[in-house]
This record gives sequence, structure tokens and C-alpha cells, in this order.
Amino acid sequence: MTHALSRFCRRAAAGRAVGALAAGLLAAAPVAAGAAGTGVPASPGAARAPGALRICASNVEAPFSEKDGSGFEDRIAEVLAKAMGRTAVFVRTDQPGIYLVRDLLDKNACDVVMGVDVGDPRVLVSRPYYRTGYVMVTRADRNITATRWDDPQIQGMSRFAIRFYSPAETIVKRLGRFEDNAAYMYSLVNFKSRRNQWVQVPGDRLVSEVAGGEAEVGLAFAPEVARYVKTSTTPLRMTVIANDLDQGEGRPTIPLHYDQAIGVRKDDTALMAEINAALETARPGIEAILTEEGIPLLKPNS
Repeated sequence: MTHALSRFCRRAAAGRAVGALAAGLLAAAPVAAGAAGTGVPASPGAARAPGALRICASNVEAPFSEKDGSGFEDRIAEVLAKAMGRTAVFVRTDQPGIYLVRDLLDKNACDVVMGVDVGDPRVLVSRPYYRTGYVMVTRADRNITATRWDDPQIQGMSRFAIRFYSPAETIVKRLGRFEDNAAYMYSLVNFKSRRNQWVQVPGDRLVSEVAGGEAEVGLAFAPEVARYVKTSTTPLRMTVIANDLDQGEGRPTIPLHYDQAIGVRKDDTALMAEINAALETARPGIEAILTEEGIPLLKPNS
């Protein structure tokens, strides 16, 4: 949840709006930042060193970013830095990625946030380096062939594994299944209250619920679950949702396909020009990482 702006905000805000709950979450949680990960370590307050690319990263945002540098966005950042002729320097926090812009980038502790949505108004955004969307995850032996979230095959299901505050939650509401699913969904976070705190379902849990038969379908942003679908010992099917989310009653449609880009501070135009110039050189390496991760790639539209 970063807002209706980056992948974190989109997930938290169920589309393109951040409500009072999101604001309360951001105001409530302290951030303890530290240095760890691959590349050259840096202290959060370290000034930008010549030849360094300071990357804002979370230790607990698998599969995007992890303390040991195995997150796919960590690896993409390394490829980008190399294409720029720089050294990747990771400035990390033990808080979820929803806090990267507010507590690290805006405080000049680092300079780059990976995986923001094109159009994120809080940051200056690069050209997109990939496009993907929300997916339906089902067991292969169920032979679910639906490509639309409102397909009768999906409408007929009763148990959905989703992340809170996301378009997936809105889909379940639109299908009229939210109340029926409430007890199950809260069981995924041990019935913790979502009020004024960041409570979320990990991507690997969403996939294991489907693989184990506890959920009939998982609805998620593809990068959150692709790694776990690929490595599941139970054969699974991951299908990109073809249609956007029509909320009805004159409310705005929520897109389910997104361009992913790199964010920097709005006044850091020189760095952004350098990043955009390097992205073409870095593209083969970036696409190799995304393909290895199992993320379905769509044609960028920006």
C-alpha cells in the first residue's frame, strides 16, 4: 500500500484511492531502518557516494525484497546499477515496503524505489520495465478455464484466498462472496484486527491455501505469488485476469494490469535521466529475472 501509486499502495487501497485507514496506518507505525543485503552496505543517513546507487529496500517484502538480497526486485536493482556503471547500495528497513517512500526516500536516506506504478504522484517515475496484472490461481486438477474475474466458474466458487486492502478484496465483494468468506479470510491472519495496523497475508500462504484445497481460488497481483506457484509440488494454474474491475453504481473502474517502474524523488531529474538511459541496456537482464521468477509479462502501455 503506498497509495494508489505503487504496488504497495495499490494493494492496500483496493485500486486507486487511499482512505483514512491507509493514512492511519502510515501515521501509526515507526520505522527502524538499517543496512543489509547484497551490494555495498550503507547506513540510512549516509550521503550519496560517487558511483553508488542507493536503493530503498525492505527486509520483509518477499518475494520482492528480502534481507539476503534474494528478492527479485533486489536482483533487478543490481542489474540496473551495473547498466548505469554504478555500485548497488541497499538501504534497508525491517518494516514492510509500504513505508519506503515516506521513511527512506523522502528523508534522503536512499534514492531509488523499485516497483512503483507508472503514475505514482509521490515520485518521479521512470519508463516501465515490465507490465503484469492480477491473476487467478487454481489447482490444475480443477480444470478452471476462466480468464475473467466475473466468469460463472469463478462466481460459483465459495472460498477465496486474497490479500486485504487490494483489488482482489474488491473482486470478492463484487462477486457477493465477501461476507461468506470473512471468517476464512481473517483466519489467514490469525484473526488479528486490521484497524490501524498493517496486517497482510503473505503470497506463499495464498498459494499454499489453494494447493492444499483450503481455498478454491487465489486472487493476487502476479509478482506476489508467481514464485510460489512455480515451485508448488501440487500442479497449479495461474491465469492473468483479462478484464478490469467494474465496481458498478457509477464508481470508477479499477484496472487490473499495471506498468511497473522505478521511482526517485521528484527533484532528482538527473538521476532519472540516467536510469531511463540505462533501462534499455538492462532490459535483457531484467526480463531474464522476471521470466525465472515466473511472472507473466504483458506488453507495456506507457
